[in-house]
Amino acid sequence: MKKLIHYLSPPKILVLGFAIIIFIGACLLTLPIATENGNGLPFLNAVFTATSATCVTGLIVVDTGDTFTMFGEIVILALIQIGGLGFMTFATLFFLLLGKKISLKERLLLKEAFNNISMAGLVKLVKRILLFTALIELIGGLILSIRFSFDMPIGKAIYFGFFHSISNFNNAGFDLMGGFQGLTAYVADPFVVLTICALITIGGLGFIVMNELYEYRETKRLSVHSKIVLSATVILTVGSTLLIFLFEYTNSKTIGDLTGMGKILGSFYQAVTPRTAGSNTLPIGDLTHSTLFLTILLMFIGAGSGSTAGGIKITTFAVLAATLWAQIRGKEDVVLFRRRIVIETILKALTVAMCGMVIVVFVTIFLSITEQKHSFMMYLFEATSAFGTVGLSMGLTPELTPAGRIVIILTMFAGRLGPLTIAFAITKRRKPEAFHHPKGNIMIG
Repeated sequence: MKKLIHYLSPPKILVLGFAIIIFIGACLLTLPIATENGNGLPFLNAVFTATSATCVTGLIVVDTGDTFTMFGEIVILALIQIGGLGFMTFATLFFLLLGKKISLKERLLLKEAFNNISMAGLVKLVKRILLFTALIELIGGLILSIRFSFDMPIGKAIYFGFFHSISNFNNAGFDLMGGFQGLTAYVADPFVVLTICALITIGGLGFIVMNELYEYRETKRLSVHSKIVLSATVILTVGSTLLIFLFEYTNSKTIGDLTGMGKILGSFYQAVTPRTAGSNTLPIGDLTHSTLFLTILLMFIGAGSGSTAGGIKITTFAVLAATLWAQIRGKEDVVLFRRRIVIETILKALTVAMCGMVIVVFVTIFLSITEQKHSFMMYLFEATSAFGTVGLSMGLTPELTPAGRIVIILTMFAGRLGPLTIAFAITKRRKPEAFHHPKGNIMIG
């Protein structure tokens, strides 16, 4: 086994590691002790749920709160935590506790897992990630526990508080409210809405950005990456909140009948949750088509690189937008925050975006063939949600056919690990070209 690991590339090890975790989680969820009816989940449903949890998606074929026992829910929570932080983070923690040194191979794996540019300071970063995660989830869990204690017994409130804190910080979106209702009962509750939105946003920034913010007191500087993530997050969140507020203002099925503050909180949550979180305070199926399409775009973009989120990532979107703006203005260089973006980064951004589009289009077409009872919007929404590891659904997930469930499983897996990681994992190492073909001129546009 050691020899096999030695010869596998870091991307292949990551793909294999996630697949093994999903398989173990699925086996545990098939046990009679995992479900309330004592029969365990059918294997395909168990694989679907385990994949959704490990890939921190949140799409569910059975309601989490109604179906699973505490054992099953804890299995799901463990998969969410491992999937959100990455199994290499936990492996590193295990090695550190045993006093073992982190080898070069393991550092390469960490670099790949965090989508980091350099291997410098990776072990120190892992320690901080674990500390940040524990502290943020603890604070979020305490606030939610106090709020839920007004609606349920204190023991249940604490359990619910920490479950939803961990789930939302890892951008998973699993909830225990039952009845597929999500958090709709708390749509106008500022404690729940603001706490969970903060957990989602912080988890979606990325651990590199969190680490730079932590060190800002000493360094007094942020990298271009962090500046892009922070500024784009603010712009997308504020802009989306305003648009959703306008789109849903008169919709009595969503925010139309709420107070002014309730309308703002409902719009704000719906703007934040497509950043690959997946929990919802508004009934997704009742949103206007304008809001649904905006949500699809937000789900496709996702959040920060190296975070618990999915999608093509907000930095990819920013680079492509900056490239478009530079071309429109006739500029040769693409510049963000007074830094020139190199052509390799632009090509990688284009590749990631195109891979994402191809996956979403293929899955949408596949679902339109296998399901056939629903609208095209539902298929596109489901495909984008799975690819972006978001977990929002218009109600299609529980009704998926076996073929539909299998393709969504594969889509969630691809969305979590990233199209490029999977592509590198299944292809041979690229070799330099022996010769170059003559240049060809092609008319564009």
